[in-house]
Amino acid sequence: MLKDKVESLLGKALEEHSSLFLVDFKMGGDNSIKVVLDGDEGVNLQDCMNISRAIEHNLDREEEDFSLEVTSAGATSPLRLPRQYNKNIGRKLQVKTSSEQLEGTLVATSADSITLEWKAREPKPVGKGKVTVQKKQEIAFSDIQEAKVKLKF
Repeated sequence: MLKDKVESLLGKALEEHSSLFLVDFKMGGDNSIKVVLDGDEGVNLQDCMNISRAIEHNLDREEEDFSLEVTSAGATSPLRLPRQYNKNIGRKLQVKTSSEQLEGTLVATSADSITLEWKAREPKPVGKGKVTVQKKQEIAFSDIQEAKVKLKF
């Protein structure tokens, strides 16, 4: 009952803040509610507060005892939704599929895949030594087991 009400309130709050979207929603047996958000332009503290208030102010603590945590998807959290990839175009990703692990710059996204580019050293076709070549690969969302943004310091 409480879960349905929270999901409804969360849905309404996200409709009002269209640049935000839900990454994860969990509700524990002890009525602990955890909401993880992301946004097309990122998520700031005010966004988390707005969503938290939209939920909390419409629930009665006299009826149900609950704890509520609204957070943003962390910088090192794996990308879970296709919508998260769009805001990371131009950034370096580490992508793990069932057959390989790639690291490259995200250059494009489509409805069902991403495109990575990177430089690699390969043996020269003729003679000794190696040459740097530009590689590009399209990876379907269904093939991605995990993708993370590589942070530069």
